[in-house]
This record gives sequence, structure tokens and C-alpha cells, in this order.
Amino acid sequence: MISPAEGLRAAFTEGRTALIPYLTAGYPSLEGAYEVGEAYIEAGADVVEIGVPFSDPLADGPTIQNTANRALENGADLGYCFELASRFSGRVPVVLLVYYNNVFARGAERFLAESAEAGVSGLVIPDLPIDEAVAFRKMAGEKGVAICPLVAPTTTEARLDKVAEAASGFVYCVSVSGVTGAREKLPQGAVDLLGRVRAKVSVPVALGFGISTAEAAVEAAEAGAEGVIVGSKLMQIVADGGPEAAGAWLRELRAALSGGAGV
Repeated sequence: MISPAEGLRAAFTEGRTALIPYLTAGYPSLEGAYEVGEAYIEAGADVVEIGVPFSDPLADGPTIQNTANRALENGADLGYCFELASRFSGRVPVVLLVYYNNVFARGAERFLAESAEAGVSGLVIPDLPIDEAVAFRKMAGEKGVAICPLVAPTTTEARLDKVAEAASGFVYCVSVSGVTGAREKLPQGAVDLLGRVRAKVSVPVALGFGISTAEAAVEAAEAGAEGVIVGSKLMQIVADGGPEAAGAWLRELRAALSGGAGV
């Protein structure tokens, strides 16, 4: 039996770009978040990324900040987030995007044990310094949970070497030096970053922060992204049209990626 971390890496199959949609746990409601995840899976998601709501999400733009605030008002605590993850993890790999305050408050050992129990495959921790991530990778690996560090266009070569050492799931490439948010075009810096990271790491490489059109997603795949992560755009669609609308849009994105050159 493969571990959740191994299942995450297996989602990045050769010749197919992994589609990784994001949802905020507890948004638009506690049960509504489950409906969003179901819509994602039905639309062809290869991995589901669940954002653990936090009061000071330093990497997130206004759209996701607003969903996090609403989710906290709805009562989306950490226990709920694990329960939500467990409802999907038997069908697709689940990655939690969680700020380290939540990990620290829970206690790292307990947090990782509960993650493993919920079937969580990987963790994206935006505020975990890469210098500390190597030790955390060892602790997480003992539970079968992968670490997915972030890199940005400003990341130095020396820090990329540390990322390569810490990463055990995939590397999350941030398309811009800024916060999350829907953007119409893929920045040139994102293409350059993908090339730099792929030359350094042995795990899959995914691109996120701002992908909001099928054209940008296909461009990312053609530039070497083995996965594309979509968050703010989908949360906007959920706000405007609900889970069904998000699933319909994601289905079109999956079709574009499956039919695009180089994907």
C-alpha cells in the first residue's frame, strides 16, 4: 500500500498536467465547502488543495482573505478541516495549505498525526522558513505526509538548493512576487522560474498564484509546469455562482489542458 505522499507524486503522471484546484475550508459554508470539493473531483481534479482558514493569511490576496474570514465566522476550525480532508482523500490526493501558526498551536507531532489520519498527502506552509523545512520534512515523512515548499521569482539559487532538499511532494512555484489573485496573463517571470526550478529538483513542479484562464494554464504547461494550481478565480466563481459553476469552469480548464500542445 502506497503512502499518501507517494499518491501525491503519482498524481503527476507523464504526459498529463495535474489540475490542482483550491478551496477554502468552510466556504461558502461548512457543508458548502464539501459541495465545492465534490464539484472539483467530478470536473477532473487530480489533487484538491484545501486552505485552512487563518486570521492573518500573509500570502493571500483579498479574494481568499475574504473567504477565510467568512469560513472562520462559519466555525471552520482545524478539526473541521481534517474532517473535510478525510471526505476527499480516499479518491484524490489532498494537500492542505496551512499557516504555521496553526501547526504550532496544535503541536507539530499532533498536527502531523491528525493529517495522516485524515489521509492528507501533503502540506503547503507559506510561512515555514526553508531553513526549518528540512527538519520538518523528516518529521512529516515519518507520518507519510509530503512537504510542498513555495518558491518565487525572487528566490535565489542558494535557496533553491535548500528547496530541493526539503521538497518531498511537489514544488509550488509562485508566478509573481506578491499575493494570490486572479490575473489575465502568465508573467514572463513565471516561465523563467519554472525552468530554474525544474533544473534543480527531482519532484514535480506546479505553478500557481494568478492562473485564471485556460490560456494561462496551457501556457504554464507548455513552459514546463507539471501541475497548475487555481485558487482565487475559483473562489470568485463559487461566490458568484456556487459549486456547480466552479465545477463547470474547471471542466473547461481540464479539457483545455488535455487538448493543449505539450500537455
